[in-house]
Amino acid sequence: MKRHGLSGKHVFAGKEGVMSYFRRVGCVQFDPVDVCGRNADIVLNARIKEYKKETLDELLYKDRRLIDYFDKNLSIFPVEDLPVFLSNMRGGTYASIYNDRGGEAVARIEPLIRQLIEERGFVSARDVGVDETIEWNWSVISSLPRAALESMYFRGELIIHHKAGTNKSYAFMKDHIPAEVLDAELPYKTPEEQRAWQVKRRIGAVGMLWNKASDAWLGLEIKAAEREAAFAKLQSGGEIFEVMVDGLNAPLYVHSDERDLMEAVLSEKATQPRTEFVAPLDCMMWDRKLIQALFGFDYKWEIYTPKEKRKYGAYTLPILCGDGFIGRVDMARKDKRLVINNIWTESGAPLAGKELQAFEMCLDRFARFNECVGI
Repeated sequence: MKRHGLSGKHVFAGKEGVMSYFRRVGCVQFDPVDVCGRNADIVLNARIKEYKKETLDELLYKDRRLIDYFDKNLSIFPVEDLPVFLSNMRGGTYASIYNDRGGEAVARIEPLIRQLIEERGFVSARDVGVDETIEWNWSVISSLPRAALESMYFRGELIIHHKAGTNKSYAFMKDHIPAEVLDAELPYKTPEEQRAWQVKRRIGAVGMLWNKASDAWLGLEIKAAEREAAFAKLQSGGEIFEVMVDGLNAPLYVHSDERDLMEAVLSEKATQPRTEFVAPLDCMMWDRKLIQALFGFDYKWEIYTPKEKRKYGAYTLPILCGDGFIGRVDMARKDKRLVINNIWTESGAPLAGKELQAFEMCLDRFARFNECVGI
């Protein structure tokens, strides 16, 4: 918890705190659904003192220190890591999936899009003025301008210039990302080194991770044998070390430069507990089987589960208190109010005493984060 900035006093604050956290975990997964905050904002709210939603948008679209692109699915990561992912887009992980999708129809309107961006600086699908549709992502029928813009974005020609709600405007990447970033040398030279770099990055995102099939590897084209080789390479090179946890039948792995932090946490007699609401796609939650094994907490994000089959709610957030999960809460923002639809505790008993007090303090912070005037 301490390594994730979820224990004791806040160690991250302001824009520099956001950047420090991103560099610690590599990336934060993005999802546009906004019931009580977008996933990335909820992740940061749990860690950054007095976090404001506009901070992320400023770092993305004004300061250009972060970028939204593909890592673990659609994610946000420091702009200095962009060359790695452009390499994947142009000839690696995502090339076969996204390059040339849409074929002749997309190619036909790309010159128009480039002309509009040259004239205006940025363009959205609504600005293109072409009223055609095409079968696109996941076989969904999409507008042709949207498909063309996404195709050019997937290939690394365009960048998201800004967003207005869920409407995206795009611009040329070369106009907003410095050449020294785009032309930077990659941190690996061979496919084996690349896979080791990717595996180490995902270990860093979760904090402690085992060498098993896991959703933590989503977005990587890596086979089991290649993952095994990457773990072996990282361990023999002294970049990760093995940790055994009571009750687990497989070792976990941690970055070697975090050994001192782990030993400091183990030597602490007591930590100051803190209660936070954890985002459904939080880095810490990427491997749900690991969360179940470590904390006995069975969590599923049920937003894509049919209503009649949901056990809890569509947008239920885990409640973290101290070094464990004490329950989950289903909330929504409505008419400037934070509406609590339901609370489920792991014990089955209502929250009381210090747990209730800490929950209410967390709820108050969460309401302010959502710019709500009441609960």
